[in-house]
Amino acid sequence: MVAERNVMQLAVLGATGSIGQSTLDVVARHPERLRVVAVAAGRDVEGLVEICRQHRPAYAALDDPQAAREFEQRLRQEGLGGITVGSGEQGVAELAELAEVDAVVTAVVGAAGLASSMAACRAGKRILLANKETLVVAGELFMSTAAASGAEIVPVDSEHNAVFQALPADKRIDGNGVERIVLTASGGPFRDRDPDTLAAITPEQACAHPNWSMGRKISVDSATMMNKGLEVIEACHLFDLSPGRVDVVIHRQSLIHALVGYKDGSYLAQIGSPDMRVPIAYALGFPQRVESGVELLDLVAAGRLDLEAVNERRFPCLSLAYQALRSGGGACAVLNAANEIAVDAFLNSRLRYDLIAPVIEETLAEQGIVATPTDLESAREVDAQARLTAERAVIRQAE
Repeated sequence: MVAERNVMQLAVLGATGSIGQSTLDVVARHPERLRVVAVAAGRDVEGLVEICRQHRPAYAALDDPQAAREFEQRLRQEGLGGITVGSGEQGVAELAELAEVDAVVTAVVGAAGLASSMAACRAGKRILLANKETLVVAGELFMSTAAASGAEIVPVDSEHNAVFQALPADKRIDGNGVERIVLTASGGPFRDRDPDTLAAITPEQACAHPNWSMGRKISVDSATMMNKGLEVIEACHLFDLSPGRVDVVIHRQSLIHALVGYKDGSYLAQIGSPDMRVPIAYALGFPQRVESGVELLDLVAAGRLDLEAVNERRFPCLSLAYQALRSGGGACAVLNAANEIAVDAFLNSRLRYDLIAPVIEETLAEQGIVATPTDLESAREVDAQARLTAERAVIRQAE
């Protein structure tokens, strides 16, 4: 839990990415209550040096050991002494366990962020959760560990953060009359595309999101709506819901981020500009609200707020996510690994866009029933085996 001091001390993992940068922007607006004491990145040496120049953390780490060595040299050249530097997955995870860290922003992309998220969870920190794969790959393990350690999980993903905001004050589903939740999706750049033309889509087209600015992998997940499938899985773990109580609708304007439906017939919605600083500021300030740098939405100028059903033929990845969730065990971990392999193959021109879903479906079928991961090592084993299976599926599908 967060220590009782005037300034919340943060570890920002994935600091050079889009979530990390938005977090640091919000932090800079509140020097009286927020301080960055640890930062981590993958291999972006220059980006992390610039962050150290601005925020002067006591600790830093890079997942890539060679990049960490280059980083230490750059710190010396810049005269930025006194920063303890770690490297590798363990070095990043150790930042999450530091005694002086109150809250950890887990913004490392992909399954690579699992170890540091679990480290923060075991240490009982407030976790500003932005890594989808933590819950997708090891949701049961993560939530049970949080319950045992007293870790406080505040979701940063805009949709889950919106649900969190629209829940009653105790943030509990049970006993509060919650019937279901609805996650919204922009539909990405291909929401009106003829499903028969998906084979011709290029990586550049898939990464051109109409509403959000994101990394390439996440942008492709948005285009296929796998991101929404992963969010459904996350929501079921975070809020202890069955798949049948989580719906997805297309909302082109990306202004309604989620809705919570109650048994009295009411829906409560969180509405705001599509800027990640809004959910990040809520998570950093919770239970208070703090300024994010985003202006209050002009509802009249926004005009329409449209909601529509998802075309499953255009977005088969969403159905595959529900399938994996209902299968239970380690199926969601298999789904995630297969998706990462397929998206990487697509971005590197090894696989057509329309074959991403078939690769995932083939991997799920070939892996069959997979036991639920009971620890970090078993989660990694499921992930590794699924990746090998998915690589073979990529080769077969691309022939």
